[in-house]
Amino acid sequence: MFKPLENIRVVTLALNVPGPLVAKRLLGLGAAVIKIEPPQGDPLKQYCAQWYDDINVGQDCMSIDLKSIEGKKQLATILSSTDLLITAQRTKALDNLGLDWASLQQSFPQLNHIAIVGYPSPDDNEAGHDLTYQAKLGLLKNNQLPSTLIADMAGAEMAAFESLALLMASRAGEKGQKKIIALSESAEYMAQPLKYGVTADGGLLSGVLPEYATYQTKTGWVALAALEPHFSARLKEYLKLETLNSESLSQIFKQKTAHEWVAWAGERDIPLAEIKTS
Repeated sequence: MFKPLENIRVVTLALNVPGPLVAKRLLGLGAAVIKIEPPQGDPLKQYCAQWYDDINVGQDCMSIDLKSIEGKKQLATILSSTDLLITAQRTKALDNLGLDWASLQQSFPQLNHIAIVGYPSPDDNEAGHDLTYQAKLGLLKNNQLPSTLIADMAGAEMAAFESLALLMASRAGEKGQKKIIALSESAEYMAQPLKYGVTADGGLLSGVLPEYATYQTKTGWVALAALEPHFSARLKEYLKLETLNSESLSQIFKQKTAHEWVAWAGERDIPLAEIKTS
């Protein structure tokens, strides 16, 4: 398989989730990735060792104390032949390590830098986390913790995209450039359906449409997504309904198990899935 990033060297100082996910994407495209962890290691390995192993597989991981003089020298040697640096520290922390953009440009003019932060400037030193980004955007429902890390996952995808743009510019002869990825902005990007009312209470995809809703079955629940006209028409045809309404569908779905409904819908090309509970 063609690997467009062969002969590209990436160094990442990023811990936890977003930065390592970016590195994994680039590794999959052929880049050589060196991950530098502090002496105490990556916190994700303590939180979830299995996910840590999956994210970092194939990367050349090494431990370097970047606060020490010797560690700074080691990093400088590595960066001298590196195409892209990924960080996930706040701006102030990078400045304290001597990794501000002005210093990097002067020492390593070929180097590109993807800097993952919580908030865009001038709030790039403000503390934040996936949970707080979602909370500010109204993405938390009934005060429940989210089922996924929207800002982290979306931020990683954005950072991978911008990494490719920087590397393409380098191949076109441009000097190294820096791109800041704010996780709060990635959460805002993912919140657009809510912002424009599509998933808000009473919105098109909030459960008001009987053909786009969840239903209890004889055992378990299913999610029905027959939104497009050809799907809803097919649903009415096979259920022998003149119109779709929540009451009639609720009664019908209780007649079979979720597994049976999934098989039924698959045979008729209707988008329906069993809701996984664990």
